[in-house]
Amino acid sequence: MFHLLTQYSKLLRFKPEIPKNATELCSEAMACPRDGNEHKFMMESLVKRPAETGPCAMPPPYDPASFFSVLKRRESTVSRIERWESKYWRKQNQT
Repeated sequence: MFHLLTQYSKLLRFKPEIPKNATELCSEAMACPRDGNEHKFMMESLVKRPAETGPCAMPPPYDPASFFSVLKRRESTVSRIERWESKYWRKQNQT
C-alpha cells in the first residue's frame, strides 16, 4: 500500500503556496474572542509542550497460547454468525 501511495504522489502536480494577502493566526488568537465554556475548552485543548511519547504504542506480540485463543474465538464467532444466517434463511424459505 505504501508503495502504491508513493507512486501516486509522484503523479500529483499540486504545489502548495501561501496567498499574498494571507495572515498567520495562532491558536490563542482564535480562543481570545470566545467566552465562557467555549474559551475554557479551547484553552484546555492547546498544546502545552511536545509529547514525550510516540503517537501510538504497539502491543507486545502474542505468545502462542493467547494467539491460538484469539484465533479460536474469532473462528467460533464466525461460525456462530453463519449458523444464525442459515437459520434465518431456512425460516424465510418456510414462510
